[in-house]
Amino acid sequence: MLVGDVLHELGYTAIEAADGPSGLRVLESDVRIDLLVSDVGLPGSMNGRQMADAARVHRPDLKVLFITGFAENALLNNGQLEPGMSVLTKPFAVDTLAARIREMISEV
Repeated sequence: MLVGDVLHELGYTAIEAADGPSGLRVLESDVRIDLLVSDVGLPGSMNGRQMADAARVHRPDLKVLFITGFAENALLNNGQLEPGMSVLTKPFAVDTLAARIREMISEV
């Protein structure tokens, strides 16, 4: 809910999904998505990284901001994230979240 509120305050529209498979269905649709913001730990059978990787098959240039309470290393493949992916580790200030979202959406 916090992410949705921040996106709304920044003038963006947020589409929320209850779990990874639901999120993936949205990501595999034709709806415009400028940035995927996902927690790493999601309910159900798919975590945030798995959802993002599956979505990038359909949307190879999808920008992804992972939010996690775990160490960044849990997300990394061979020591780094793929281009267009970023991590914000909890706890963080709302201003930090807003700045990261603006930065990632404005990147060309």
